[in-house]
Amino acid sequence: MDTLYKLIRPILFSLRPEDAHNITLSLLKYGRYPDKRTEHHSILYNEVFGRHFNNPIGLAAGFDKNASAIKNLYKIGFGFIEVGTVTPKPQPGNPKPRLFRLTEDHGIINRLGFNNCGVEKFRQNISKFRREHNNILGINIGKNKDAEDAIGDYLGNYKNLSSLADYLVINISSPNTPGLRELQNTENLEKLLGSITDYRNDQNDKTPILLKVAPDLSDNELNNIADISIHYGIDGIIATNTTITRPTDLKSANKNEIGGLSGGPLRELSNKVIESIYRHTKGSIPIIGVGGVSSGQDAYQKIRLGASLVQIYSALIFEGPDVLTVILKDLKYLLEKDGFQGLKEAVGVDVAI
Repeated sequence: MDTLYKLIRPILFSLRPEDAHNITLSLLKYGRYPDKRTEHHSILYNEVFGRHFNNPIGLAAGFDKNASAIKNLYKIGFGFIEVGTVTPKPQPGNPKPRLFRLTEDHGIINRLGFNNCGVEKFRQNISKFRREHNNILGINIGKNKDAEDAIGDYLGNYKNLSSLADYLVINISSPNTPGLRELQNTENLEKLLGSITDYRNDQNDKTPILLKVAPDLSDNELNNIADISIHYGIDGIIATNTTITRPTDLKSANKNEIGGLSGGPLRELSNKVIESIYRHTKGSIPIIGVGGVSSGQDAYQKIRLGASLVQIYSALIFEGPDVLTVILKDLKYLLEKDGFQGLKEAVGVDVAI
């Protein structure tokens, strides 16, 4: 943890989590920051979805829901950033309080409910960023809570945003929007993916489409989702979203709050999903691993289990922006120690297929 964040963190942690987050975003949006001099190392490069990533560590969706602070977030040194989740219409999300720290467990519980500014303002924010920058940017899309036509919401978002995205993520796995996870069922998923990929093909659009899955699925359910994804030409899977389960060893006072649990307590569950998908698909579909990554070893473990890229979120809250530098440094060391010439060589080496 860097010295400046050590000074700031007690102040931020004295505030309600959502207030602290909003203040942080405002500082990132309006502040002036020097570029983080993250060293580029060829061993950390990877090419995924036809995109070249200088390093494999990205910022997960949910941190910058409205794409309002992208420019300064990139200065931290991320290899890529994913913004959203965005819905067609603005919506306030669920009643407050809806965000809780589990400090003793390095975890977070949220029941935010896709609070966001809506696709029109969101598109304006990204367009402004794109006029000056070409960093790799993922866009995470969802449906409005009151949507009568869920497929229409996703398809509309795709049409509005695909030209601005390096990849688009279909988020059907948040536990905080009623009925959303039902879209992971076979019939619903086939209709959704079929509609979006048919439109993409008709437009000769090459924007990669990824699917973000829940960690609370059986191996059979995961296998089915992976098979459907491959059938419809989905370009990758993000594993995973937050979990509605609760490990028995949680220590924090907020451990029983309703919502999705992320951070350290999600790590092993996320790893199991990554491994399951990689084994079933024999590595044929790229995976972005997310859940409980706060060290180079955590990232390396996900890569060895099948992740081509890795995202962080909670670690940024608990450790501050310098955690990224530490993760990249340690990941480079681990790859070199084990004799790999490049990150791609390490993907899935711990999975028998």
